[in-house]
Amino acid sequence: MNCIGNIGFVIIAVFGGYFSMNGLISVGVISAFIVYAKQFSRPINEIAQIYGQLQTAVAGAERVFAVLDEETEDKSGVALETGEKAAVTFQNVCFSYEAGTPVIRDFTLAVPNGRKVALVGATGSGKTTIVNLLMRFYDIESGEIRINGQDTVLFSDTVRNNLKYGNDSAAEEQLKAAVEMSQCRDMIGLLPQGYDTVLTGSGANISQGQRQLLAIARAFVADPKILILDEATSNVDTRTEKAIQDAMHSIMQGRTSIVIAHRLSTIRDSDLIVVMEHGEIAESGSHEELLAKKGRYYELYMTQYAGFAT
Repeated sequence: MNCIGNIGFVIIAVFGGYFSMNGLISVGVISAFIVYAKQFSRPINEIAQIYGQLQTAVAGAERVFAVLDEETEDKSGVALETGEKAAVTFQNVCFSYEAGTPVIRDFTLAVPNGRKVALVGATGSGKTTIVNLLMRFYDIESGEIRINGQDTVLFSDTVRNNLKYGNDSAAEEQLKAAVEMSQCRDMIGLLPQGYDTVLTGSGANISQGQRQLLAIARAFVADPKILILDEATSNVDTRTEKAIQDAMHSIMQGRTSIVIAHRLSTIRDSDLIVVMEHGEIAESGSHEELLAKKGRYYELYMTQYAGFAT
């Protein structure tokens, strides 16, 4: 509409100038026509703007109603009772992010109570997807998962409140004991306000290794029955990795644990190591058993520690 109004302005100026040069009209008449044309086009432009705003409102309403029309998430199941065993079972689980492109195929795995099971495999083999299904971030297409877990993230809050997230009633002594066991006492002591230091941007003002140590300390405070560690030593230096490994070893004692790792040094002591490939279990067993088989796990291990070509 603005373009049409400007075209009208050009037409009036051109013809008005021509008529004025020939003495047919005065300059004042040209000025009056320009003013009248602007006044005529103004309400039309306003209507066009209102129409644009209505279109924006309709688009926004479609998004709002799409959320309102979403089906309620399935929250079936019962909470674990105090002292109850926490065994995790995957039975013939199948899952696809997109229809026709399966990510997990007929996955069956039992994690006994208090045992440590590790998931290893190449990037894209479905390790993290298994954990996301366990925590019910996605619903499986078929099969059965009998226990759910919960992920840990850091919030834009104080270190103390982050540690108490899983157990709001934890006493100060419990926090300090958890920090001691997770080997992050010195790290917290170096923060500007210690336990009252505010973590900004989900922990952006501390290093990746420090965030992982705090997440482990929070797990100590929460005292969970099921512990899930997804790449707990990723993107950290060797010294920090050793501290995280020691903390992981302490917290996993007597707990049902599922560990996802590319660094095989973190899962060598697992009760069971499951090697995944293309959404399926390629092989499973202890560290020694899998090395003796000289299969996929043997190839991964030798690639990392024997300098074999990738």
